[in-house]
Amino acid sequence: MGKSYLISALGHQACLKGYKVLYFNCQKLFASLKVAKADGSYPKEITRIEKSDLLILDDFGLQSLDAQTRMVLLEIIEDRYDKKSAIIGSQLPVDKWYDIIGEGTIADAILDRLYHGSHRIDLKGESMRKKNNK
Repeated sequence: MGKSYLISALGHQACLKGYKVLYFNCQKLFASLKVAKADGSYPKEITRIEKSDLLILDDFGLQSLDAQTRMVLLEIIEDRYDKKSAIIGSQLPVDKWYDIIGEGTIADAILDRLYHGSHRIDLKGESMRKKNNK
């Protein structure tokens, strides 16, 4: 597929054009933000994310979101809506995201903001890792 490669390349191009880009693996980001909530550094981390021109979230949907993670994702997406850009990479088809996010009202709010004004790229084919190992 090459999704991580593609979104990294888009992020790299944005950097070359002078934009501030942050790239995160979703599970690692959400885990670190939970720790940040516990140690009091959460506002600083959210501000750092808000200030980026482009936020890249890779490997979205590998596990269902708990209540705290849902609210963090909503906050991040809400803060960026109509102001800053985001790229979300996922192996999961978009029509399954609602179930992964969970809690219908929050899922509706997140997905509505993501769908509005978005561009979607569906990659097809064998994993690039599999191809490179042959």
